[in-house]
Amino acid sequence: TVSSSSSDETDWSTAAWIAGGAVAALVAAPVAVAAAGFTGAGIAAGSFGAQMMSAAALANGGGVAAGGIVATLQSIGAAGISTAGAAAIGSIGGVGGYAAKAVFQDSEDEP
Repeated sequence: TVSSSSSDETDWSTAAWIAGGAVAALVAAPVAVAAAGFTGAGIAAGSFGAQMMSAAALANGGGVAAGGIVATLQSIGAAGISTAGAAAIGSIGGVGGYAAKAVFQDSEDEP
């Protein structure tokens, strides 16, 4: 007889990789934003965020565009990730988890 446990195992494995990728992205995103210099107290002097802000200001005639990448990252640094942002980051992480499964787990199954 043919067992369906292999199919069930594959389904759970895929779900675990996707969930793991989503969780990892949600945990890593605020850490990465803070490490880049976008903090609750403002953009840290001498940080990558400060360099980004300087470049954006030069490109926009002295100001930083509302809704741009620098403004968005500063908003995340100051207030955290919004629900919509968390959904987007989690989705991207889930895709990354699925891709990682394809690379790592399938390579283990080859003879």
